[in-house]
Amino acid sequence: MPTRLSLLYQMSKVLLFGLLLGSLQALSFLMAGDKTQLSYGAFVNEEGVYFRIFAPAAERVYLVLFDHPEDETGKEYPMRRESKTDWSLTLPGVGIGTLYGYRLEGKAPWFDPGVIVADPYSKAAVTQNTYRHVAKSLIIDTDYDWEGDHWVSIDPRDLIIHELHIRDETIHPSSQTQAPGTYRGLVELDQRGGLAHIKEMGFNAVQIMPAMEFANVEVPYLDPTTPVYNTWNPYARNHWGYMTTFFFAPESYYASDGTDEPGAWNGAEGRAVREFKDMVKAFHREGIAVIMDVVYNHVSNYDYHPFKYIDREQYFRLKETGDYQSQSGTGNDTRTESPVVRQMILESAEYWMREYHVDGFRFDLGNLIDPETRKEIIHRLRTVNPQVIILAEPWGGGYDPAGFSEMGWASFNDQFRNGVKGQNPLDGKGFIFGAWQNGNTQTSLRRYVLGSLRSLGGQYVSAAHSVNYLESHDDYTFGDFIRIGTGTVAPDEIIKNRNNNARIRGVQLALNKLGALYLFTSQGIVFTHQGQSWGRSKVIAPTTVPDPKVGRLDHNSYEKDNETNWLNWDEKAMNRPLVDYYQGLIRLRKMYPEFRHAKPKDYTFLDVGEKVAVAYLLQDKLLVALNGENEDSLNISLPIGNWRVLVDENEVNLNNQRLLRSQVSIPPTSGMVLLRASNNGRP
Repeated sequence: MPTRLSLLYQMSKVLLFGLLLGSLQALSFLMAGDKTQLSYGAFVNEEGVYFRIFAPAAERVYLVLFDHPEDETGKEYPMRRESKTDWSLTLPGVGIGTLYGYRLEGKAPWFDPGVIVADPYSKAAVTQNTYRHVAKSLIIDTDYDWEGDHWVSIDPRDLIIHELHIRDETIHPSSQTQAPGTYRGLVELDQRGGLAHIKEMGFNAVQIMPAMEFANVEVPYLDPTTPVYNTWNPYARNHWGYMTTFFFAPESYYASDGTDEPGAWNGAEGRAVREFKDMVKAFHREGIAVIMDVVYNHVSNYDYHPFKYIDREQYFRLKETGDYQSQSGTGNDTRTESPVVRQMILESAEYWMREYHVDGFRFDLGNLIDPETRKEIIHRLRTVNPQVIILAEPWGGGYDPAGFSEMGWASFNDQFRNGVKGQNPLDGKGFIFGAWQNGNTQTSLRRYVLGSLRSLGGQYVSAAHSVNYLESHDDYTFGDFIRIGTGTVAPDEIIKNRNNNARIRGVQLALNKLGALYLFTSQGIVFTHQGQSWGRSKVIAPTTVPDPKVGRLDHNSYEKDNETNWLNWDEKAMNRPLVDYYQGLIRLRKMYPEFRHAKPKDYTFLDVGEKVAVAYLLQDKLLVALNGENEDSLNISLPIGNWRVLVDENEVNLNNQRLLRSQVSIPPTSGMVLLRASNNGRP
């Protein structure tokens, strides 16, 4: 019989081995090329393919193999119940290129033996352009030569994010891409848009609107034969992609084997998998991080989504009547607190990090993800990559940026957005219009500059958690907000001359510049939307669709795959002074870390009287003055010495600046940045 000492010795060896094994596992987690071990899906091995699906309520499950995407039936193989929740089957003689799905039978009301669903863990999906989003799973070769690629490590406070829609960025002929509207086209360098523009401007991160396989076709308009009578969406499209179907597969519509032909099939060759990886690698070559906008809180309301036909009770929040709950406003909410949904979210996010080298995520309606799952998300993803970027839309069934901050998440700062520009362009104007939006004061203006810290009455534990922005894909563009706010365009006005409307000048130019200057000189993460740098306008474009609002400014263009959303790169050239201003501000922020890494003690705020203005001295080196007054100048007495003008109402000039002494006058609706100079005029 072993002695207590020998038992302790054996236990210590086991513990030491466990620690060593844990260290090796942690090391392997940090290697970007490692594969995520998924709980379900199709796994190619030496024997063939091992299939595994979660279906606890099913009485029978059949694996169905298809020869062609358009096949409505296929060869069926009964699966065996592996446990109380899982079914599995190893099938020899099949492998890469196999099309498959599942047919389930049982007593639960969600089972429909006439519907063959795709694998919810599909790594690639072939989908039909119908509102049912009929899909078949495709087994693909995931091997890929990353050529030494790895995640881009950026301090959150250094992030300058460019939000984009993959198709919109390059689909307009003015982009001059060889593969417009695709993953490949996005990263062509010999073009006017896409990566070439992002690189030229100096952005160091892109946030890509949803690119997991999604239901992009909705029920036909005014068709009484459909399950839901569509009276609200004449385009019958979901262009933005906030209707995820497969959480492990890239969207095939953006691949070279994608199509928008009604009834046709997308992704028959699975090209999206390789082309998405090529896209990420191309961004990484330029030092640009890739953030995915991910939607785990709901799915499409009309499609043959596997979750609906496998186990509604496990996958969705339901009312007592059995109907879907929907705080998301989309018709259903996923039950993230369910172990199987939580597991899926964690495995999905990790899969995109490992398999596609994604650097981070923006979680749509993050507050609909339960707190425990949110805690596990940040823990799990930081275990994989400690520098992972995690952003949240902090609403959905409530609003809680402070709660996200306590967990270490960054979130979008709508108080910054509203205080600086306003909440709506007619009666909720903010600082740049010379107004105090919703009780804002000079105190709140200063707090936004400092990163909206909780210690100063804000929402965030750290300025690294504040995503400062003036525009995103939602609502009016910043440029259109200003067009309406200045009375240049009325919300219901029909725009007759699109070029004249797109051109930024006069007070519009001044307001755009002032908002941008406030944004780029504030502590926190900087976030901009595609086209913001030239005051982009979204005018509802004429098409064959019977839209009575054609010609008006659009504040919610989620359904329009047309020139309403497509970026017209001629407008960038048209508004070059504003583009140059944005480009200069990006260079300014990169050149002076004080705008990114300063603390409240580094600031001395200056007296601006009763004006809608804010002015401060930063580390006794930089002086920033922002004048929101629309009629009065702001006069500032300068500290002793010479001051070089880095930014004024006209330009950003980081070389050969003019010198000022004693006093400076900042014109209405403008700002200035000054740099303390030495006696010989050099910093």
